[in-house]
Amino acid sequence: MSEFRSRRRLRNGLTKMVWLSRLSTFIFFGLIAGILLVAGLFVWYGKDLPAPGKLTQAQQSQSTRIFDRNGELLYSVYQDTNRIYVNLSDIPKNLQNATISVEDKNFYNNIGFSPVSYLRVLRDVIFKGELTGGSGLTQQLVRNTLITSERTLPRKIKELILSIQVDKKYSKDQILEMYLNDVPYGGTNVGVEAAAEYYFGKHVKDLDLAQSAFLAGLPQSPTTYNPFSGNKYYLDRTKVVLDSMVNNGYISQKQDEASYAEIKNYQFEQQDTSIKAPHFVMYVKQLLENQLHFSPAMVENGGLQVTTTLDYKVEKQVEDDVKTEIGKLNTKAANYNVHNAAAMVTDAKTGEVLAMDGNTDYFDKTIDGNYNDALAQRQPGSSLKPIMYATAFEKGYTAGSMIMDVKTDFPTGDPTMPMYSPVNYDGKFRGPVELRIALANSMNIPAVKMLALTGIKDVMTNAYNMGIENWQPTADNMKDVGLSLVLGGRETTLLNEMTAYGTFANQGVRQDPVFILKVTDSKGNILYQWHKQDGPRVLPLNITYLISSILSDNNARSLEFGTHSWLYIPGRDVAVKTGTTDDKRDNWTMGYTPSYVVGVWVGNNDNSAMNQAISSGITGASPIWYDIMTQVLKGKPNEPFQKPDDVTQVTIDSTFGGLPFGSQPTRQEYFIKGTEPTASSPVYQNKDGKTYYVIKENDPVSTDGQNRWQVGIDQWIKDNHSAADSQWYPPSDLVNPQNSPTPTPH
Repeated sequence: MSEFRSRRRLRNGLTKMVWLSRLSTFIFFGLIAGILLVAGLFVWYGKDLPAPGKLTQAQQSQSTRIFDRNGELLYSVYQDTNRIYVNLSDIPKNLQNATISVEDKNFYNNIGFSPVSYLRVLRDVIFKGELTGGSGLTQQLVRNTLITSERTLPRKIKELILSIQVDKKYSKDQILEMYLNDVPYGGTNVGVEAAAEYYFGKHVKDLDLAQSAFLAGLPQSPTTYNPFSGNKYYLDRTKVVLDSMVNNGYISQKQDEASYAEIKNYQFEQQDTSIKAPHFVMYVKQLLENQLHFSPAMVENGGLQVTTTLDYKVEKQVEDDVKTEIGKLNTKAANYNVHNAAAMVTDAKTGEVLAMDGNTDYFDKTIDGNYNDALAQRQPGSSLKPIMYATAFEKGYTAGSMIMDVKTDFPTGDPTMPMYSPVNYDGKFRGPVELRIALANSMNIPAVKMLALTGIKDVMTNAYNMGIENWQPTADNMKDVGLSLVLGGRETTLLNEMTAYGTFANQGVRQDPVFILKVTDSKGNILYQWHKQDGPRVLPLNITYLISSILSDNNARSLEFGTHSWLYIPGRDVAVKTGTTDDKRDNWTMGYTPSYVVGVWVGNNDNSAMNQAISSGITGASPIWYDIMTQVLKGKPNEPFQKPDDVTQVTIDSTFGGLPFGSQPTRQEYFIKGTEPTASSPVYQNKDGKTYYVIKENDPVSTDGQNRWQVGIDQWIKDNHSAADSQWYPPSDLVNPQNSPTPTPH
């Protein structure tokens, strides 16, 4: 038995040796094959490469041009190419070190490329299925001047071969000098001298550490980090550069902090005015990089021909209207203290942006004019109330449901905080109102009550689905949200509101904003083309019709706005809603037809309050909105909102809702079939041959057992009706069998 085991062990050992021998042979020949394959690829792709010496004679890149939808040239990146070659000795050492630190810290020690970076690229190809970046300074120089910049494996191989050749032919200082003179820094600015003059108004040799760090951060994404594009992303990028310089031993932590403070407070100068629709164009440039994933070099000097959705005739009219109306508000006689405004026009059916004016005057530095207010987070005031009412209608409430507009205290959820006691825009309380009247006149107390009845999370869900990105109902996002949400308690952007109102206009189907129709290269080859697709349905058609019916009802809103406000366009069916924050820092007007959406915001970029005399429907955003909408609709037929078959019109009691009662006044109201009233309002109660008004509302938000809603109702009756109005003081044994408003399930 022992001999048998010894033989078996010997046989197993021989078998393992055979397999190991075969495996070693396989690995050896596989390695040889891999080397031959790589060598073959290098030979194949290297046979037609340009000579590295052509770096010094590289032709200027072709202009990227941006057009409106009709072929009107809006911006030519190299319309007047701004490029001045300077010697390395004239470039501050801080700028050289900053560039090396953030782009290629081993530049002076590598052989034209970083093996570690290429291993990372190989990893991404194998495990992620995508070809990523990872290029050092020499590779970027080669890509910008000798070959194309598309992300393909053949281009990567060519880039590697040329980088090695360039590294052998030129000294490191020569390569760095050529790089700093050929890299794009945004707009028409190629090279550090042009960039220094454009951003700081000085020669590159005069730049200090903070300014050098700023410039070193730009090449990664000149559009994103452009300080004139309406954001502050360049601050974080500059901090990254400074931190990298500290880590690489070029500067101290104290220098880092001082330089960051300097750039944070720096007032940038801008001199380039050869541009139309500047806020729109700058945003399109961002989208080319961030949404369509063209490289910064491709956007800046790749000869792209970009056809956008903009209609420059509409854009020019919008810009003129904004500037004119804001000018009127700031005369000595008026002095409304309004300096900034943004306005947009979109195609409701497609989401195409026809106009985007992001500020009163792009080139006016005194008002921070280059900041794009259409993209800024602002408090919406009451402008998003229609989303809450749409959600309520989904739950069975109707435009004829009655609710009490009376002074009401709402708990904040924090026992250390005072009650939340909103007031209406005009300071009045109107008692019983139906939801059509409450929304049309933008009454605040009914809106807060309806939000409590409808549910904050459900309203935020609908808003997010309609395009209000900042209202995503996540647990973290809802921590600081209360009943003030419906009065402007959560910020949003004009661009997002345009999407949401476009959803109402498009009968519940959301069309996300579209800015770019087509991108071709300089030879006409199509690199990107937009094709219209129907977006998701986020609201039922019948619900959106009810909202459109209310917002276009000039008679319904006459309590607050009168019948001849800037919200009324004679002969046109136009739905419109205003919004103003309590402290008059933000003023909105949003409106639409079935085909067009127009939105306007006015305020101040320093967040200072406007004159308290600003009044929705009279001053501020509404006259601008009226001018723009009137021009957009000029020469076009009127488009009524189409009533769905499952919406019916019923005569109702115009005071308390329900079917007509006695000699009480009546009106016509639209209902989704199945939600129309089947009896008179339960408010009417009879005793001893007399009719009384029994108005009861439960308080769904108080947690201490107090019915504060009813307290407010009882106090309003005492303040507005004497004992002689006996119908308002029913006997105590009369009880309204239902709360009001009462949803009807459907």
